[in-house]
Amino acid sequence: MSNAPGMATRFRHGIWEDNPGLVQLLGLCPLLAVTTSFVNGLGLGLATLVVLSCSNVLVSATRRFIRPEIRIPMYVLIISSLVTCIELIFLAWFPALGRSLGIFIPLIVTNCAIVARAEVFASRNPLGASLQDGIAMGSGFALLLMAIGAFRELIGQGSIMARLDMLFGGDPVNGLVIFDGGFLLAILPPGAFFSLGLFVAGKNALDRRRQQTNRPLSSNSLR
Repeated sequence: MSNAPGMATRFRHGIWEDNPGLVQLLGLCPLLAVTTSFVNGLGLGLATLVVLSCSNVLVSATRRFIRPEIRIPMYVLIISSLVTCIELIFLAWFPALGRSLGIFIPLIVTNCAIVARAEVFASRNPLGASLQDGIAMGSGFALLLMAIGAFRELIGQGSIMARLDMLFGGDPVNGLVIFDGGFLLAILPPGAFFSLGLFVAGKNALDRRRQQTNRPLSSNSLR
């Protein structure tokens, strides 16, 4: 039997129906603080995706050997080791982006979404399913970071995808300038809360519309 439908379902849950940041409202500290631009959201999103996927695999592979009394400290130890590796990679190959993200790369250790998936899913499921869950949930969180980052950058600076040179090197990139100026509040801390609120409200509105569209016709409507 093909595993494709199962993977598709996991991606649907991770990206839309059970998104860690959009639905569960986990990991809001980096989500709100870092998403001042698309490239920041992309960098932290990819780092979180890698850590979440690898931690799920390691927790699933060692779940039979971890005593229940020390499972949470062991999960944190696994996650912190992976985050240290990611931080060293950023410092070695993406120093400008690492400086831009700052303390929020090490703070991936405290991301509730990663610990939650380790406890709720990886510790109770086989390795393959845990890897798929990590990729799906991590992708959902990364896409949300990129979407909010792009939205705030566009509204706040009038451009999108600026400073991609922090990822690929070379001269500073101004990105695609849509209009001059911008609404400064969008890239300030209050703008993060407004942006997340708009994304949550938009998702809820789309879900309600879809439910109304798929609702079967009542007997009164058929008369």
